[in-house]
Amino acid sequence: MLRTNLATRPFYNNRPVQTALGLAVAVVVVLTLVNVVQYVRLSGTERRLGADAVGAEQEATRLRADAARIRTRLDPKELASVADAAREANGIIDQRAFSWTRLFAQLEATLPPDVRVKAVQPRLEKGSFAVAVVAQARRAEDLSDFMDALEATQVFKEVQLVEQSMKDGVLEAIIDSVYLAPVRTSEGGAHE
Repeated sequence: MLRTNLATRPFYNNRPVQTALGLAVAVVVVLTLVNVVQYVRLSGTERRLGADAVGAEQEATRLRADAARIRTRLDPKELASVADAAREANGIIDQRAFSWTRLFAQLEATLPPDVRVKAVQPRLEKGSFAVAVVAQARRAEDLSDFMDALEATQVFKEVQLVEQSMKDGVLEAIIDSVYLAPVRTSEGGAHE
């Protein structure tokens, strides 16, 4: 087989090179068109967002001015009165949400066999419940054990003997403590 080119003008295979260059030019043109379309679309979005930001700033400025104007019209005495009423309402809600069942369960769990509870009186003091328990026992040691058991639950704090007296051979004492009532959740249950 002869491998020399006898043509007066050499023949080169230009078609694959031209096809590759044509494809490369086509890809560049398509990518350029995609970039131009993206640029136009993003420029429009940027203008719209800029206008929205300016509108939001103007609205915020207007609302700040309205808030300042409303604050100047508020009467501090009336505001204090409303705050006091809200605190009172919250106290009533807290009292209504008080769980007697949970309190009695705690007392029952800590009650020694020789002590009985005669009366229980919870009261709301400075956002927490204080509980006064009138207990009866034959011996002072039994009352002391009851007080220690209350303190050990971590539900009763600052357990202290307020008053004690002897009636018909029975020791009667008023025990006061702070009751850390579990907080009610919105579903009506409680968590601790």
